[in-house]
Amino acid sequence: MAKENYTRVTEFIFTGLNYNPHLQVFLFLLFLSFYIINLTGNLGVIILIRISSRLHTPMYFFLSHLSFVDMCLSSVVSPKMLTDFYLQRKVISFWGCALQQWFLGFFVAAECVLLASMAYDRYVAICNPLLYSAAMSQRLCIQLVAGPYVIGFMNTMTHTTNTFRLPFCGPNVINHFFCDVFPLFSLVCADTELNKLVVFIVAGAVGIFSGLTIVVSYIFILTAILRIGSAEGRHKAFSTCSSHLTAVSIMFGTLLFIYVRPGASFSLDLNKAVSVFYTAVIPMLNPLIYSLRNKEVKDAIHRTLTRRMTCWA
Repeated sequence: MAKENYTRVTEFIFTGLNYNPHLQVFLFLLFLSFYIINLTGNLGVIILIRISSRLHTPMYFFLSHLSFVDMCLSSVVSPKMLTDFYLQRKVISFWGCALQQWFLGFFVAAECVLLASMAYDRYVAICNPLLYSAAMSQRLCIQLVAGPYVIGFMNTMTHTTNTFRLPFCGPNVINHFFCDVFPLFSLVCADTELNKLVVFIVAGAVGIFSGLTIVVSYIFILTAILRIGSAEGRHKAFSTCSSHLTAVSIMFGTLLFIYVRPGASFSLDLNKAVSVFYTAVIPMLNPLIYSLRNKEVKDAIHRTLTRRMTCWA
């Protein structure tokens, strides 16, 4: 019977975001602006790093991949969310839902591990500056970028197959604006405790590995900075990793709030509100954080604009 019902579920319906109907146009324009800023900002960072020879360093190599991941992460959710603002029936096909969850899990995990790779890069730059060029070889940089994508693939394959092999017995309304694993579990007509445990273990392993790498790296970084004699030297050293530390704090803080909470305090409505932050707001903020707080990026933007204006003149 479960198998028979499972074959009948060919689509899911999102409840979408909860908002006052009078705010529909305002919220649509707000999220549309978030998405446009995200695409233009992250694409601009990628192009700037590619055309500016002074930014051809490991730090900006990682940043270009972070911009790519942010752009893709938001694109998995935002277009569908924006379209659903003006649809009474917010439908996604069964396999469309599976694909959305697959790509979402892939890019979220990849971003977490990529931030850990960037923390290691900052550790080497500050703690071993004389050996930085030799230590952060092109081969190691490629490995530190390939690793997040491989881990993201393994993470999302586990979550997606773990979820969509379960029997869905008729109720197909997802209390969310995208296909997230926990709202989907609430529609399953079988015991999902083991599946939730698998999600917790795999996602927890990714989070703990990334988090520990970042924490340990910054402990060494802080120790090295405190050993610097001059206040100006300490400020300069800290400024090289302040943008990354800001991005890490926002991303991991949001994910911890959503996924590491006691069951009694778990609210799908609150989950939706906070999910907006890491799928729409954080991908938009990262290029702003790295451009506004980074002198090298601001100088590269200035040089590029000056060169283009000179050519046009």
